[in-house]
Amino acid sequence: MSQAGKPVDRGEYIAKNAEGDREMDLLAGVRVLDLTRLYPGPFCTLLLADMGAEVIKVESPGEGDYMRAMGPGLGEYSLYFQNLNRGKKSIVLNLKKQGGAEAFLRLAAGAAVVVEGFRPGVMAALGLGYEDVKKVNPGIVYCSITGYGQDGPFRLRAGHDINYIATAGILGISGQEGREPVFAGVQIGDVGGGSLMALTGILAALYARARSGEGCYIDASMLDGLVAWLPMPLADLFAGNRTGRGQAMLNGGLACYNVYRTADGEYMSLGALEPKFWAQFCLAVGRKDLIDRQYQHDQESLKKECREIFAAATRASWEKVFAEFDACCEPVLSLQEMTEHPQVRARGLVEGGRQAFPLKISGRRPMRHAPAPGLGEHTRELLLAAGYTEEEIAELEK
Repeated sequence: MSQAGKPVDRGEYIAKNAEGDREMDLLAGVRVLDLTRLYPGPFCTLLLADMGAEVIKVESPGEGDYMRAMGPGLGEYSLYFQNLNRGKKSIVLNLKKQGGAEAFLRLAAGAAVVVEGFRPGVMAALGLGYEDVKKVNPGIVYCSITGYGQDGPFRLRAGHDINYIATAGILGISGQEGREPVFAGVQIGDVGGGSLMALTGILAALYARARSGEGCYIDASMLDGLVAWLPMPLADLFAGNRTGRGQAMLNGGLACYNVYRTADGEYMSLGALEPKFWAQFCLAVGRKDLIDRQYQHDQESLKKECREIFAAATRASWEKVFAEFDACCEPVLSLQEMTEHPQVRARGLVEGGRQAFPLKISGRRPMRHAPAPGLGEHTRELLLAAGYTEEEIAELEK
């Protein structure tokens, strides 16, 4: 839907991209049925759409994806929803009714991927689980994204991102020593543990199916994905090293890998982990005497020295200083500053209020998607293509 609530002419968007390198078509011909809501599933399927897949949001009557009404609004639907669902189609089906379930199975028969984000057992209870879909489409790649997985004592437990990073131990190692845990400004569990791990499984399954013709079931758990992110912290744990908040090498334990406040109340990030970068840092701030102290036992005294150094000048001043040194020292930017950063602009990552697909792939340019769909915008179109008559569609609408 457009901001005015009118259907968008998708052909108009295609026509604007008819020249030059072809659009991202790596997944052209791959139809994805997306039964997910909110963040983890929709971000996963957004990336599939960005690579050329046809993504069909299967939404419930009335409200559809809850994200439509959550967050800042612009036009008919929220910006959250628009950013996560651009380029997708929407069909409204009541899966609790026989007609809606039958319509879903008919669509699934011609799909390559199903992605769902309900609690374990919900889709099977509707007669739409993996085994049910497999009967009409043996090659289906069926992915379930949940918080804790399809088995185990927490399988039916409710949760959100903060709960998953807490259970995975990530929240426990984030922040300063002796202080309360600090969570990130983005949903690490939803995106990293859920969306990206599910995407990895789906792409691998599609590759395998291209060779064997066989589909598979993917059990993607946000907790599982987050635990997979911990090879270094777990190595410290198993080696008997300190692993608490602000104690390890990469979470604040070292002076050379830390965040420091500047004279104007802003912050600089220092990542001079290797000796060559630490030496450059010391030269930049005029403290050659600190070069040999990088890994001294008493890191707190060295952190104190660094705090005093950074507190002596503004962030802008330090930016100018470190522009001349290869010291891995960059300012901590606000979101607004990030969108204006020359590197972000050069890479075209955020343009016109929209985020771009993050990968640069030779011979392809990013898809120029239509805006996010209106609720049920493509219902009639998709049902007609699936073989329904106008009369049958009218009955389903009732």
